[in-house]
Amino acid sequence: MLKLDLKIRAAQAADLPALIGVDAVAQRDPARRRMLGEAIAAQSCWLAEAEEALGYGILDRSFFQQRFIPLLMVAEAARGRGVASALMAEFERRCAGDKLFTSANESNLPMRRLLDKLGFRESGRIDNLDDGDPELVFMKRAARPAG
Repeated sequence: MLKLDLKIRAAQAADLPALIGVDAVAQRDPARRRMLGEAIAAQSCWLAEAEEALGYGILDRSFFQQRFIPLLMVAEAARGRGVASALMAEFERRCAGDKLFTSANESNLPMRRLLDKLGFRESGRIDNLDDGDPELVFMKRAARPAG
């Protein structure tokens, strides 16, 4: 597997088509596209790229005013190459010392494995968002910078 020369930066309005390109849901769902546009405008959307868009994540305070990652998306062809881990590391760096929350469906085993690997711990469960697939909430206290 080749190491990616990955860059993570704040997404801009001009990046919206690239974000949609890595997100199959956004390609068919106008509500998801609107949400992405709003996240970009709020400066809470981060793009991972290496010559082209490979993934994105949103970091906001939509969960009880706590730092929260409501969405993390990696292009199918880039999965397993460290893109999600790099985005999560960037979010942790931006939240130094704060609690960092995210969630995943119980059925989303790849995300749950990633969160476990990164030191997130299950913090709660929300039933009835998606029928038969509970949403699990995870938390990690982001490390403070050394020094």
